[in-house]
Amino acid sequence: MTPARSTGGVSRRRFAFALPPVLLAAGCSAPHRGTGRPGDPIVLTLLSHYASGVLKAALQRPVDEWNATHDRVKVRTEAVEFTDLLTTFMVRQAAGQGADILHPYCLWNGQLVQAGVLRPAPPEHAEEIVRGYGRAAVDAVSVGGRVHGYPTEVQTYALYYNKRLLREAGVHGPPRTWRELEETAYRTARRDRYGNTLVQGFGLSTADDSTTVGQTLALLHAAGGTFVSRDGRSTAIDSPAGRAVLDLEHRLVSAGASAPGINVYQAFRSGQVAMVVSAGWWTGSLKELMGKDYRDVGVAPLPLPEAGGKRATLSTGFMLGVNAASRNPGAAWEFLRWLNTEKVDVKGAAGGGRATRMSSLQVSVGSLTGRSDDMRTLLGAHGDANLQPFLDALGYSVPEPNAPGAQQAKSLLRRNIEALWTGQQSVDQALRTTRRQVDREMSRSW
Repeated sequence: MTPARSTGGVSRRRFAFALPPVLLAAGCSAPHRGTGRPGDPIVLTLLSHYASGVLKAALQRPVDEWNATHDRVKVRTEAVEFTDLLTTFMVRQAAGQGADILHPYCLWNGQLVQAGVLRPAPPEHAEEIVRGYGRAAVDAVSVGGRVHGYPTEVQTYALYYNKRLLREAGVHGPPRTWRELEETAYRTARRDRYGNTLVQGFGLSTADDSTTVGQTLALLHAAGGTFVSRDGRSTAIDSPAGRAVLDLEHRLVSAGASAPGINVYQAFRSGQVAMVVSAGWWTGSLKELMGKDYRDVGVAPLPLPEAGGKRATLSTGFMLGVNAASRNPGAAWEFLRWLNTEKVDVKGAAGGGRATRMSSLQVSVGSLTGRSDDMRTLLGAHGDANLQPFLDALGYSVPEPNAPGAQQAKSLLRRNIEALWTGQQSVDQALRTTRRQVDREMSRSW
């Protein structure tokens, strides 16, 4: 599943809080490549998708700080667009030109490990990662039980809702169960006399993988289900939980409470969607784009099939790891330790709070990391109440599966979900086709 890219409006990456002072440290120019002479500094390359705008600037600031304070090892950043990132990793590796430090989407980790691109973390780093991050973040950066990097961005999913639309429909709070979710969706949905959708009660959208697949998997986890089996060799969506989720979405579309052809990113901020499931990155973009209307936006934990059930949701993320072919792995891991574990003061935090540079970086671009202690400190200093449910969800979220065929499996799932929404398949057909296609993909010999 690729991370969301908002269409027809500002990207999730344009929004940023005020940067903490540590990220504003005086920098130096990008380091030159070493000449190979004794005493010449090691130059590490870091390849990411932070190619432009606030992302590029946010990453460069701590890199400049490192370069200004370290003589023996320098870091040079390189970037490509996200859509080219996985291909770039693989092609450069085959050509013997891979970067020392890589910033992959965690969904790809199994594929990258299988291809010999990612190096396992040394024991002392693996211990620090297991100790410092939440379970979902650790699982996302692990393959075959071995940790392969430091978690960076972590996104959890929750329910966004428009308070005004719910209030106008006589609903006095977000739904807590799926029954309440359906009732609220039907009460808030509106069409004109020609049958055109004016307000979606519950937003379903075919905009991208994050929207189509992410919201479905979040609901699947809330129902106690999972997409891929524990051994990573087959799909588990054809289960009572999977059937319940697809039944729910099918009913909403059939009744006109959901209109998947409408761009949910545009429609929600225009007051044309009452509820939608999405990840926490969206909060910052909505706040920037909606202005005073942002006061109508609320966020709540995902409704559960039944009251009193065990909470669960989806989490996605990225990590920083070291190339298996790097000539300087020790220096690369030391830089990652400095960036991801060393804590510095946070301006405005109560009681002299401290957080890592990576956590400060992520909050500066409207994101979260898997370090709950850092997030409480940073969001307390630069807070938005709508981010709290996403922070709480770090404790009960379920990471995307990252077996070698995970990316293709998600693409196949998206195709069948959209076929269900558009009436090309029934629930039974969608489950059956997904099982056949994904099982074939996940059981391939990689």
